[in-house]
Amino acid sequence: MVGAGFYAWMANSLESEALERFRNQARSIQYNIAGGIKACTDVLRGTASHFQASDTISPESFHRYVQGLDIPHNFPAIATINFAQYVPDERRAAFEEQMRGANVRQLGYPEFRITPPGRRPYYTVITLLEPRYGAKVKFGFDLSARAAGAQALADARDTGALTSSGVPVQLPEAPTQFGMPLRLPVYRADMPLTTVADRRAAYVGSVGIGFSVPRLVEAAMVDTPVREIRVRLYSVPGDAPAPLDQPGGHLLFDSIESAAGRAPPAGHVQLNLPLNFNGRLWQAYFDAPRSALFSSFDAYLPWLAALVGFVSTLLMYALFHAQVSSRRRALQMARDMTRELRDSQAKLQLSHQRLRRLAAHAEQIKEEERKRIAREIHDDLGQNLLALRIEADLLANRTSQRHPRLYARASATLKQIDDTIRSVRNIINDLRPNVLDLGLSAAVEWQVTQFRKRSGIECEVSDPDGGADVDDRCAVALFRVLQESLSNIVQHARATHVRVELRRLGGTLRMTISDNGIGLHDGSRNKTGSFGLVGIEERVSLLGGDCSIVSRPHGGTTVTVTIPVAWRTSSTHLGEFVNQ
Repeated sequence: MVGAGFYAWMANSLESEALERFRNQARSIQYNIAGGIKACTDVLRGTASHFQASDTISPESFHRYVQGLDIPHNFPAIATINFAQYVPDERRAAFEEQMRGANVRQLGYPEFRITPPGRRPYYTVITLLEPRYGAKVKFGFDLSARAAGAQALADARDTGALTSSGVPVQLPEAPTQFGMPLRLPVYRADMPLTTVADRRAAYVGSVGIGFSVPRLVEAAMVDTPVREIRVRLYSVPGDAPAPLDQPGGHLLFDSIESAAGRAPPAGHVQLNLPLNFNGRLWQAYFDAPRSALFSSFDAYLPWLAALVGFVSTLLMYALFHAQVSSRRRALQMARDMTRELRDSQAKLQLSHQRLRRLAAHAEQIKEEERKRIAREIHDDLGQNLLALRIEADLLANRTSQRHPRLYARASATLKQIDDTIRSVRNIINDLRPNVLDLGLSAAVEWQVTQFRKRSGIECEVSDPDGGADVDDRCAVALFRVLQESLSNIVQHARATHVRVELRRLGGTLRMTISDNGIGLHDGSRNKTGSFGLVGIEERVSLLGGDCSIVSRPHGGTTVTVTIPVAWRTSSTHLGEFVNQ
């Protein structure tokens, strides 16, 4: 069964690859045909630019221009290039006299005569034609003689767009081959072309080319590996493509002339693809015998695959039988390791949670201890120093007149006591500023004021909500974050301006500290021995908040802290303040 499956798989794979090669070759031919049409269009646009670049183009200069294109080598599909001059009826006589006096017969052109005869409001007469062997038929021909041609030329003149009648024409050099015409209007270069009236006033005529459809398709099929592939090209009258087995429209080309127009025999692979010819639909039909898509070796590949499948199945069965027991042991070992890993992860998570709770408890104890020490220093040492200062001040006042030396010693002692009081106050503020008891906004204003005095850096505070009344724990945490951020700015940022913003957002309080310094360098957040930023993130995380640190090189650093807080009413805060 495995061998049969391999056989079917290989046969289907060969079939799919062959069909894919056929489709790729068809698409390649389709792309080459489209490229050939694009090349013809580019030649037409270049010719139009050549006429617009000069007021007059003589037959000699036009002949040299076409020779310079080297059409047989560069654009083999192009059969003819011509220029048709626009002539109003009132200028017909002067135009005919001018053309007869141009002495163009010695250049290979026949005697000039506007055909078909008759008077019309205007004429679009072919006056230049290359190669000249087709001039016997087309020289002097009025393209606007037919109503359909006149309308197409008028539309092209008014829009400036490339046009084509879409009707195949027989080529002069090969009456059995069909060609396709393309035309593009030519305007005077020194006149505006903004409106329809401008384009009509600047209209000179039109340039056109005729290209051979057989040569276009044959050039597109030059590199086709499968020589048996057949290509039929139809011009579809409508916009909808015809069915694959019932092609419609006008047959433009059939690579097998003996079977022109006939459907491919049974057993052929078929594909149809659309082509865009200046807004008109062409349909390309491709077919090839299936046998041409396979090599001689491809017939043995399915049998070889069947043999490989049979032998490999026997080997796989033996290997599977030998590995079953080891696989079971490996699965059991994996289950045991997974269980141990999950237990370890659970223990690690529990330990991590305990460490975080311990850190939060330690931080709370540290703040409470700071508060207690600051209060004891203030109540005990501060009061003693104040009493000692009063005594020293009395002594200095009583000895100022009668005991100069004692007065000097008392004054020195009084100054030393004042310095000690200031030091004690600084120690108390470092441990816990008393201003925190007045609320977070007051503490922030005080800290920013101290920062300006110490660093000389301009710092502004924005508190649009007019003071955030939060519990002591959140206020202390945000105050410490502000202290650490301002310390980092002084030490590392080289900033000249700092902005601190407090904003209330629902049940959260957001504090933003931004500076215009040099920003954080790569790796500075994980620098060995540096715990400032890590401490900020951990302190905020303990309160269930978020911390964002954004820095750009030479663009400053922004620290944003968002903490969920429990808001206190103003009456409660006022009662607490009175009690204190």
